[in-house]
Amino acid sequence: MKALRLRLAVSLMVFLVVLAYAMPNLPFISNSPLGALMQDRINLGLDLKGGMHLTLGVDVEKAVQNTLSVTGQDMRDRANHEKITLMKPRLNADGKLEVVLPRLDQAQAFEKMVQEWFGNLAQIDSRATTSGRVYVFDLAAEARKQTEEMTLDQVVRTIRNRIDQFGVAEPDIRRQSDNQVQVQLPGMTDAERAIQIIGQTAHLEFRLVRDDVNPNAMMLPAGTARFPMITKNPDGSQSESVVILDSDALMGGEDITNARPAFNEFGQAYVGLEFNNRGANTFERITGENIKKRMAIVLDGKVYSAPVIQDRISGGKASITGNFTTAEAQDLAIVLRAGSLPAPVSILEERTVGPSLGKESINSGIIASLVGASAVVIIMPLYYGLSGLIADAMLCFTIMILMAGMTLFGATLTLPGIAGIVLTIGMSVDANVLIFERIREELKNGLSAFEAVQAGFSRASVSILDSNLTTLITAAILYQFGTGPIRGFAVTLSLGILASMFTAIFVSRAIFETWIQRSRTQKISV
Repeated sequence: MKALRLRLAVSLMVFLVVLAYAMPNLPFISNSPLGALMQDRINLGLDLKGGMHLTLGVDVEKAVQNTLSVTGQDMRDRANHEKITLMKPRLNADGKLEVVLPRLDQAQAFEKMVQEWFGNLAQIDSRATTSGRVYVFDLAAEARKQTEEMTLDQVVRTIRNRIDQFGVAEPDIRRQSDNQVQVQLPGMTDAERAIQIIGQTAHLEFRLVRDDVNPNAMMLPAGTARFPMITKNPDGSQSESVVILDSDALMGGEDITNARPAFNEFGQAYVGLEFNNRGANTFERITGENIKKRMAIVLDGKVYSAPVIQDRISGGKASITGNFTTAEAQDLAIVLRAGSLPAPVSILEERTVGPSLGKESINSGIIASLVGASAVVIIMPLYYGLSGLIADAMLCFTIMILMAGMTLFGATLTLPGIAGIVLTIGMSVDANVLIFERIREELKNGLSAFEAVQAGFSRASVSILDSNLTTLITAAILYQFGTGPIRGFAVTLSLGILASMFTAIFVSRAIFETWIQRSRTQKISV
């Protein structure tokens, strides 16, 4: 008796919790004032809600070159520490790291340093020149593979951070083969702005301006390069000029901890930056070493401003000015705050799914679910009598648990997910059929109604658990290795299986035992 009361209490408590989470998803509730207070609802996927589908290509070779460039700076710092003279390391025309050692008597010490401190490099060439010995390095095979993997992972993470701040609910972002990334944005309407935020590399660099070099010269000195400088005119138009900068950046934007849009005393928008401790120290050092020189702020290969360094700048703060509009400053702050992409990305495919197609899919899924549920609801009482009505009630409870679970966990409902719901309807009744047939057999063997119910549930539960466990394992595999729609099917199927086992084995048994004890009958309609 105590166990029965516990079952009833747990079933009632679960019902109330499920009702609270499932109600906001009902159309007549969600459109009412009560629904406005309930914000949590099932998220609809791209195929149901409409939105954008993008396939991005990632230039991982550029990330490898960036890694080589940073390693070259570290190598020079290490050489200075060990009193080894090196000319400034640079990338050659093939994108490999080239290091010149002027003093040949330091070759052995240099090679030992490289072997000890830079195991990620592989030496591919070494030759004597009039300037000294030239070494050429590339990333070792294992280091290159690791860099490519980390680049793709960071691209996925950075794009997700940007989209989260952009306000898109439940984006689906995942790696694909051939250095590609798939992005699905349900409900996205501003396609142009989304592509700009996703695809902007936001690679920030600080470089010295070479005012001593003529921008129009046919040949530039070694270690310099031309960069476009963007200037906004008072009427809002843009003009572009050429400025000469050092080829090597003083520092990048890797150490940025925060970026926010702000306004100066004239009401012009700019982006304020904050650095971590390492970035603050580096920024203070480079501004102290280059007082009265112009430092260009380069974003994605374009110069937005080039102020003169008046004094050493401490405190770990800087700003990017460039006559930005408020929206441009906000978007730039978003991509800088979310992190710069480690490599350029390109839009390989852009596809838009209209909401009308999604509405058709929803209507088709609802019709399929209603047809399946109606057939079950009609057939079960005809075949199993009052027990069939209990099975119908448990079916409704199962669907409620499924809806509440998807709402609680923030799952996304896709068209294959609706197929999972339809499958859940059949599997929910399947458990009841096993139990009812077992009860019939026990009644034929002469057991009382109460004994038959207890034996039927106990013995059928083993078969139900075994069959559903194998399905759960399959669903877990689908979720782990499947793409977005397949994952949606796996989620709804898993939740449906767990819900059907709870209602068929736990709740249904409590109802049967209560029915027998209250009616004090030795016969049940099954």
